[in-house]
Amino acid sequence: MEKNGNNRKLRVCVATCNRADYSKLAPIMFGIKTEPEFFELDVVVLGSHLIDDYGNTYRMIEQDDFDINTRLHTIVRGEDEAAMVESVGLALVKLPDVLNRLKPDIMIVHGDRFDALALATSAALMNIRILHIEGGEVSGTIDDSIRHAITKLAHYHVCCTRSAEQHLISMCEDHDRILLAGCPSYDKLLSAKNKDYMSIIRMWLGDDVKSKDYIVALQHPVTTDIKHSIKMFELTLDALISFNKRTLVLFPNIDAGSKEMVRVMRKKGIEHHPNFRAVKHVPFDQFIQLVAHAGCMIGNSSCGVREVGAFGTPVINLGTRQIGRETGENVLHVRDADTQDKILQALHLQFGKQYPCSKIYGDGNAVPRILKFLKSIDLQEPLQKKFCFPPVKENISQDIDHILETLSALAVDLGGTNLRVAIVSMKGEIVKKYTQFNPKTYEERINLILQMCVEAASEAVKLNCRILGVGIGGGIIHQHELIHGSSFCAAELGHLVVSLDGPDCSCGSHGCIEAYASGMALQREAKKLHDEDLLLVEGMSVPKDEAVGALHLIQAAKLGNVKAQSILRTAGTALGLGVVNILHTMNPSLVILSGVLASHYIHIVKDVIRQQALSSVQDVDVVVSDLVDPALLGAASMVLDYTTRRVY
Repeated sequence: MEKNGNNRKLRVCVATCNRADYSKLAPIMFGIKTEPEFFELDVVVLGSHLIDDYGNTYRMIEQDDFDINTRLHTIVRGEDEAAMVESVGLALVKLPDVLNRLKPDIMIVHGDRFDALALATSAALMNIRILHIEGGEVSGTIDDSIRHAITKLAHYHVCCTRSAEQHLISMCEDHDRILLAGCPSYDKLLSAKNKDYMSIIRMWLGDDVKSKDYIVALQHPVTTDIKHSIKMFELTLDALISFNKRTLVLFPNIDAGSKEMVRVMRKKGIEHHPNFRAVKHVPFDQFIQLVAHAGCMIGNSSCGVREVGAFGTPVINLGTRQIGRETGENVLHVRDADTQDKILQALHLQFGKQYPCSKIYGDGNAVPRILKFLKSIDLQEPLQKKFCFPPVKENISQDIDHILETLSALAVDLGGTNLRVAIVSMKGEIVKKYTQFNPKTYEERINLILQMCVEAASEAVKLNCRILGVGIGGGIIHQHELIHGSSFCAAELGHLVVSLDGPDCSCGSHGCIEAYASGMALQREAKKLHDEDLLLVEGMSVPKDEAVGALHLIQAAKLGNVKAQSILRTAGTALGLGVVNILHTMNPSLVILSGVLASHYIHIVKDVIRQQALSSVQDVDVVVSDLVDPALLGAASMVLDYTTRRVY
């Protein structure tokens, strides 16, 4: 035990409640028994193991040469919902004395039965570490809730499939305490098929039965819909009678509704029918051989969708009890088993087929992995389990500093002449604005934007403003809400292409609206004219220390510069074509142009709409924004809208 830091043997308590969980626990118990230098094994037996009507299955534990330390009679008879609750309560009353006496280091609990929930609850409250087998799986009934409840109580988890492992991680369980081992029963299943099976078939079904020419039926009540599950069992028996094949019918488990199902069997005379053999219990070793060589298995037992796949035996899964399980291709689901004919058709489809063997639930090496996992448990580690919750948004409701802060955004405006960054409050007020001359190169612009944003963010702390994000871009408002798009970059309106052979755009494309009509595009055209001495006209001058920009182009156009007027007309036309495309796509009721160039473009845009747009959208209102700094306010609104109002 040097690996786990323990200086003594690990005392392991295995508690088994019924025939089904013992088939999974027995291989682990045998493994523990073979390594007495590492482990001490205590066996506790409770639940339906100790009831005669369910086969007194504790005897098979004794036949396997295990010493049963404690027998607990925990079942309150009645086989209804109240009896299940009372059975859990009775187990909770009796278990503390047993656990105080045994003082195990760890308790191994299997599956999703109500008895197992009582075991896990008792162990958790008595500070005993719990190893849960088969957590993370999904079936389709109340068992799911019980299984996941045990998962939250358990300290360690042994799961059977990759999906189950992912479910446990999604449930915030510590990945380091999860072992993907496979199902322990597969260790026996995958080594059992070549044994002498005909003697077992004859013993349970008669001397005249051949391999692959009989059916195994195992159906349990569904506790969330007992009435329907009893009706479905009745239809199943009628279909099996009509199908006229030798059938081994196992009695249902002890869940609520099982008594009514047994009454249905007896009402139909199943126990005396020549084609049927009705039994309370079959030892697992023999049951393996029976399902491995059956022509078909039918019912709603987890064994049908889990273990039987190892042999490729056809399975008909009825109803919803196992609907969430991972299955091989050998399983045919009849989810709405509401008619005898539907079940009968399924029997005709499946009986006698042979499917590929499936190893979804194990490869035959689960037990060595589990024993190694047990040896690695360090009893010196804190008992309190930790949950690996994903990060969540900070809760600010009880922090006075946050309450007093002004929720704000950083708005960025990339103008042709200037770069502007502003702190904008939730009320649409510009708290502070920063303006810098727009550098010539792209790299210089990006660096300056970052520098200005950092400066503004630092200043925001002093101004008690809580910055929620940074906004850049245009916007589309639909039903009073800003549209963000699937990747939050909707309304990149400046990059609508209006000409395939237009000027280069900063986005890497050609002919975008931005390449024609933005402040930077006009600055580029103004500089070209100025370099060719074609910009200045009478009444104009540009100081030597002042860079040529869009405003100079506008001034030249106003003073009659034909080339400047042509450039502005081309830019306005490009913008107008982009607006027409938006009208045809979104059919808005209002188009708002903003910025210093808006008033120069509006008449051209309206002309293009009249000439190019469909008649159904030509009546749209096109206006110039009367807001102060609309570009900054619009950019800020993208952030403030997304972070405070929209829910994704």
